[in-house]
Amino acid sequence: MASYEGINELDVNLTGNSLRIGIVMSRFNRDICDSLLAACVHALAKYGVRRENTLLATVPGALEIPLAIRKMAMSGKFDAVVALGAVVRGDTYHFELVSNEMASGITRVQLDTGVPVANGVLTTDTDEQAHARTGSKGTEAAACAIEMANLLKTL
Repeated sequence: MASYEGINELDVNLTGNSLRIGIVMSRFNRDICDSLLAACVHALAKYGVRRENTLLATVPGALEIPLAIRKMAMSGKFDAVVALGAVVRGDTYHFELVSNEMASGITRVQLDTGVPVANGVLTTDTDEQAHARTGSKGTEAAACAIEMANLLKTL
């Protein structure tokens, strides 16, 4: 149903049956990332993405995520890619540097390649905040990847 009278609107499509999804996950803060991955994979399956149409690649840390997702996006093998990781604030400026450069890289990859990238990288002040958000963020990233892949196919 259209939200605005007289304007055509595309429906949100969360059907993942035919989609191929790549996942790039940081191994830094592994316990947090494993929880993000579990939630993401569960949501992908809920929306119909087949396990055999999903590929996971791990990288050392958040700064390496953009390069791996770029390679996946450029391969032509994936309809969307999900980035998973956790950057937890420390006592130095390093947190801002890693968070900003990683997010900028992810945005650049999707704009340069036309392949949607769902940013499921947490940036939090504490480990506790990160653990509290893993379920929702992993699920949201999966839904975002599916929705954007379907939207771009329609457009």
